[in-house]
Amino acid sequence: MQQILDLHIHSKYSRACSPQLTLPNIEATCRIKGVDIVATGDFTYPDWFRDIKENLTPSPFNKGEGEGRVEKIPPLPPPYKGGEKNEGEGSLYLLKSAKDEKIRFILSTEFALIYKKADKVRRIHIVLHAPNIEAVEELNKYLDKKYNIRSDGRPILGMNAEELCKICFSIHPKFLIYPAHIWTPWFSVFGSKSGFDSMAECFGEYTDQIYAYETGLSSDPEMNWRLSALDKLTLLSNSDAHSLPNIGREANVMDLDTVTYDEIYKAIKEKDVSKLKYSIEFYPEEGMYHYDGHRDCSVRMTPGETKKNKGICPKCKKKMVIGVMYRVDELADRALGFKPKNAPGFKKLVELDKIIAEALGIKSRSSLRVQAEYNKLISQAGSELDILIKADLAKLKKMTYAEIVEGIRRVREGELIIEPGFDGQYGVIKIFKDEEKVDKQQQLF
Repeated sequence: MQQILDLHIHSKYSRACSPQLTLPNIEATCRIKGVDIVATGDFTYPDWFRDIKENLTPSPFNKGEGEGRVEKIPPLPPPYKGGEKNEGEGSLYLLKSAKDEKIRFILSTEFALIYKKADKVRRIHIVLHAPNIEAVEELNKYLDKKYNIRSDGRPILGMNAEELCKICFSIHPKFLIYPAHIWTPWFSVFGSKSGFDSMAECFGEYTDQIYAYETGLSSDPEMNWRLSALDKLTLLSNSDAHSLPNIGREANVMDLDTVTYDEIYKAIKEKDVSKLKYSIEFYPEEGMYHYDGHRDCSVRMTPGETKKNKGICPKCKKKMVIGVMYRVDELADRALGFKPKNAPGFKKLVELDKIIAEALGIKSRSSLRVQAEYNKLISQAGSELDILIKADLAKLKKMTYAEIVEGIRRVREGELIIEPGFDGQYGVIKIFKDEEKVDKQQQLF
């Protein structure tokens, strides 16, 4: 059963996140986007965890393809508390008020770990998935006694990655832990500002229990394939959405026998290529740390240019922020273009409302006209991801403007004009050349 999974988003309780990120709104957005399994995000935050317990219920699962026999997950044993480890079932969850069982939630959060190791301050973001509510409750109780988990949905903890692993695995062996957006400069395992040069430096004795990594918006699979040390890990791409429209901008496509936590856990742990079909990717140049640069001086550089300038901004003579592409070059032991054997593929996309906005000559993706056309297409042609990946272009031409369909085609083919992002500034994706653009607004109004 093919499922699209976005395993890293946030709630309304995380800093700089939309107040619209509620469980019902997330569930409704996933239906529009075409995401089948979505992260809850932020489960350590007390108010959000209360919402999770009050509004979600353990999901049944289908055996086999399509309309298989529905079975309820058996009652869960209590979490591990010092005796034999709990090997009980993991759970996905449904919104109690949902009209059907289409959208499932996976319990998740992101931690910001800030600590000193090897005489250097480390700032690492970690994604964590929990197998069931009971395991989350046990973890939250422990953390609440020693750390501040009440100030933000993504808590900042003064502990190292090994300590976090030790705590989680002592509660339940099927916690799934992996580093978030592994290349971004400021808060990642390989970040140029505060990261490490290997997974083992970060995770120590628990390195063998880290089964995955998250690419982040500023890198894609081809960039990550350049580092042979990542071959044994499962590549995951997630949206890290701070607002509803960004859900599903990166995601993972899996073919699951049963739609359960344990099946997802096993596929990721074993890197089962029969189940890991492909990832859905942002164009990495659009990510805000793809190139090196200095935003205050409007200086953006390729890795080669940065090396020539010895990492110094030519305008202000200060150190530039070293981006993802440079950092990949620094650690890579393979040339760009290498693909590991049996590595799942990927598809690069631009969100549908962005395509519509540019095709119609409208600056804002959130404008009423863009959203009206977006909703019309969704109602007629299916989910956003289906439209972007699968929809027949000839059929789409009967539903919407030819410029929008041409925009979808160009995104599929990679026929884009891109100004790469740098130093916290998103890149700019252009689908149409300036001389091609037609201002549709006069025709539309």
